[in-house]
Amino acid sequence: MLTGGMASRARVRAPELIGKGGWLNTGDQQYTLADLRGRIVILDFWTFCCVNCLHVLDELRELEEKHRDTVVIIGVHSPKFVHEAEHRAVVDAVERYEVHHPVLDDPELATWKQYAVRAWPTLVVIDPEGYVVAQHAGEGHAHAIEKLVEELEAEHAAKGTLRRGDGPYVAPEPVATHLRFPGKALLLPDGGFLVSDTTRHRLVELDADGETVRRHFGTGERGLSDGGPDEARFSEPQGLAVLPDGRVAVADTVNHAIRALDLTTGVTSTLAGTGRQWWQGAPTSGPAREVDLSSPWDVAWFGDRLWIAMAGVHQLWTYDPESATVRVAAGTTNEGLVDGPAAEAWFAQPSGLAVSADGERLWVADSETSSLRWVDRDEHVRTAVGTGLFDFGHRDGAADQALLQHPLGVTALPDGSVAISDTYNHALRRYDPASGEVTTLATDVREPSDAVLVDGDLVVVESARHRLTRLRLPEEAVRVADQAHRTRRAATEIAPGALRLDVVFQAPSGQKLDTRYGPSTRLLVSATPPELLAEGSGAGTDLGRDLVLADGVTEGVLHVSAMAASCDDDPANEYPACHVHQQDWGVPVRVTAEGTPRLPLVLAGMDEQD
Repeated sequence: MLTGGMASRARVRAPELIGKGGWLNTGDQQYTLADLRGRIVILDFWTFCCVNCLHVLDELRELEEKHRDTVVIIGVHSPKFVHEAEHRAVVDAVERYEVHHPVLDDPELATWKQYAVRAWPTLVVIDPEGYVVAQHAGEGHAHAIEKLVEELEAEHAAKGTLRRGDGPYVAPEPVATHLRFPGKALLLPDGGFLVSDTTRHRLVELDADGETVRRHFGTGERGLSDGGPDEARFSEPQGLAVLPDGRVAVADTVNHAIRALDLTTGVTSTLAGTGRQWWQGAPTSGPAREVDLSSPWDVAWFGDRLWIAMAGVHQLWTYDPESATVRVAAGTTNEGLVDGPAAEAWFAQPSGLAVSADGERLWVADSETSSLRWVDRDEHVRTAVGTGLFDFGHRDGAADQALLQHPLGVTALPDGSVAISDTYNHALRRYDPASGEVTTLATDVREPSDAVLVDGDLVVVESARHRLTRLRLPEEAVRVADQAHRTRRAATEIAPGALRLDVVFQAPSGQKLDTRYGPSTRLLVSATPPELLAEGSGAGTDLGRDLVLADGVTEGVLHVSAMAASCDDDPANEYPACHVHQQDWGVPVRVTAEGTPRLPLVLAGMDEQD
């Protein structure tokens, strides 16, 4: 997702919390900042489509528990997609991702604008007296924020301005259903189904009716452990695929792991991943159990390997069971829509995979670009439907004009066409490569996340209705009114001609830039459309760059990726600990005569607060 940030200890009074959708997880109680005075408040500006936002939710769980008597975390839900502005969808997301703190539903981005937030996710820390003391964009800041929380606890305990006690969180009533926000489904040889019961952290085997439960695999408690049906633990599992040896590969998303379930014995084992999230600078290939992964969302057997939709780093990886190794197969970790050789392509949260009927293509649902893409046998990436991060909607017709909205699943059909689980449009769509047309097969399927073909019908995972739904493929497509949207996030106005881009970085206290082996910084710049930049795109080692905007292009998105490496500043230590700091930004821009000639972006050090 979109990242960028700043940090500040200036005495700025925190603006009030405003959201037309009201409060969730408070027992219908409405809150103001005055009600929270005396507590350390952490605002988490998030939107539920954003995998980086989901990472931050997980990062905050330990801090939330450890400091529960002094810290109140408030999720400020700030939508990107139209669907995310629906209150019911926010209610579902809060339950789906086990958000155990109050959430303010802000569909009109009122509080987002008050705090001058520019990116998802962004964390803002407010002290017990109601002043903003820090702001960080992106993920990976939990350690820095915990250090700040400890400082604030000591400071305000001494001043007598810290108030301890229970927070405002009120848990919603649990709901009894066989499945809860299921993610993906797999057709079994006997006609039954295996379903990832995502929110309940388990797998469920169903009869052919799609309703009767045969078996559960997993305790239902979040965790990472192997073993039998009553011993194994998962954490928000998603994609499923059959391996050549008959076992089922499982994308164990929040455990950052690939698991394997033996349906004969009921035993789950771990194929790949360490349980830790991959960060820039970590290995991108090697022994599967020794390499970190990042939010694998789906899996599919293509060619002679298991392909993995690595949503957390906008890439496709592969697992080779013969050598028990993993490697990056496609994507650069930059977020966007760029076709070409696999090593140069850009993705944005790939979330669904399916192999074409002839075995020649791996179809990809690239959710954040609202696109359908594919990888061929030569590992070249192409786009069938979709234009980029900020254009989405529900439009049928020629593929170059059609629009989707955050699809999470793809299903290959026998005639060579593809069914698309068009999740945020609550629709099932179809793309036909022969005609180049996109049509709508069905509507009113609530947040479909996957579908499997069964005897000429499609069994759809209706995630937000907690069920499998069988649909007969219609002979004629459903007609839907044309709806086109752009993201609601405001564009930054920039002046025409020369534009100075400055990425501001300061190594955290006690560290310095690591220049032992050459430059310790990297900057990569590109644009959508590429014609926006006449000069300045490409890679370099300076964190500043002079760009030149092309004449005649008045709006677009600047894609900026910055990295800096710092090491502990201890002359006595021959092998100091080193740290990699990276941020990716997607900055919507509009060229106007009154715009700014300089665009500053802050690359926050992991410990930076001042």
